Amino acid sequence: MLQPTAAKTPKSRLRDELRFFYSWLRHPLQIGGVAPSSPALARAIAAEVDPSVPGPVVELGPGTGVITAALIARGIAAERLVLVEFSAEFCALLRERFPGVKVVEGDAYRLKNTLSGVVDKPLAAVASGLPLLTRPLSVREQLLDEILGLLKPGAPFVQFSYGPAAPIPARPSRYSLKGSPRVWRNLPPARVWVYRSAR
Repeated sequence: MLQPTAAKTPKSRLRDELRFFYSWLRHPLQIGGVAPSSPALARAIAAEVDPSVPGPVVELGPGTGVITAALIARGIAAERLVLVEFSAEFCALLRERFPGVKVVEGDAYRLKNTLSGVVDKPLAAVASGLPLLTRPLSVREQLLDEILGLLKPGAPFVQFSYGPAAPIPARPSRYSLKGSPRVWRNLPPARVWVYRSAR
């Protein structure tokens, strides 16, 4: 199993935080947070992905790769990971940091088109760091429908959010929804939400 090229040092973490902050200043609606996800939040997201389920695992909005590293530590082989990132700068960083991982520069909100020709089988999981609450509810619901259509039946779409409620409301007839306790070791504190198709 391939590992990230180097362990994070305090200096490299600071560089990532500054890179993330300046990206947020330039594109606040695309980045959505002033700092990368914490390792504690990344581990909580990765814990919802079962490494024994075969198939590609897609990560949306990986940024500097904190969740990516947690997924690899969880046991997801690098060659199974497909990272969809809008920022060319972050794409270059991810390719350098995670050899063997497929990095796709594209729009996660047009996921089926973005993954066309990249993934040809149902997904084992989707993990997302997208700032969903910066988008209208109709856009969020459309994204969820698209993701559920790409996933294996019962496979998880894992999303975190800083808000007190789920970023996409429950619709028991269409999908199940489970929320985690608040992860306090993150800036700001966040919750992890898991959506699964009801089909």
